[in-house]
Amino acid sequence: MGYDLSLIELKDIRFGYPNCGQVLSGVNFKVRKGDRIALLGGNGAGKSTLFHIILGLLKPNCGTVRLFGKKCVKESDFHEPRTRIGLLFQDPDDQLFSPSVIEDVSFGPLNLGLSAREALDVSRRCLKRLNILHLEKRVPYELSGGEKRLVALATVLAMKPRVLLLDEPMAGLEKKAVDRFVSIIDETELDALVIITHMPQFVKGLVNKSFLMEKGKLREVS
Repeated sequence: MGYDLSLIELKDIRFGYPNCGQVLSGVNFKVRKGDRIALLGGNGAGKSTLFHIILGLLKPNCGTVRLFGKKCVKESDFHEPRTRIGLLFQDPDDQLFSPSVIEDVSFGPLNLGLSAREALDVSRRCLKRLNILHLEKRVPYELSGGEKRLVALATVLAMKPRVLLLDEPMAGLEKKAVDRFVSIIDETELDALVIITHMPQFVKGLVNKSFLMEKGKLREVS
């Protein structure tokens, strides 16, 4: 019997918000090394909820979450996996909270145990790679929508995650910015990628699988 090398495994996940009915109705989902997955579905289908359950930000009503082979139930179970799985929120304002861009980007590396100098170096390299080093002293809430999305991505990439979960990362971006975003992700060394998108035409070259979330279920589509 072969060994299952799943990085993320969800089994029979069920979840509902109070007074909103069931959102996820027995979802099974595996992410293996080398997977680059597009997660499709209408608004309110439960795609963002799935991401939050993967990282323990929401607790399923029932079902099993395994990350890197280990069952995760308690909050403490998710601490180590969160250092290896980067989540880009749908709304960049949910990711940016510091007085300056460089402080936002440095926050993650500092929490990984890097010194202030090391965290600053990592953060500046990341901002330079995204061609937004000139924003390092700016106040995040004063940035444009596109700039916020790139800074939010920098906060995630600065942690050097092995798995990326991207929630509608290109929403509201112009075509040139979308192409740049796709290029950055494509050049990032990762074990796996899952991207929620309403723009499958732009991520076609990025992904090798697509799943559709519909009526609380998840199924692979061609």
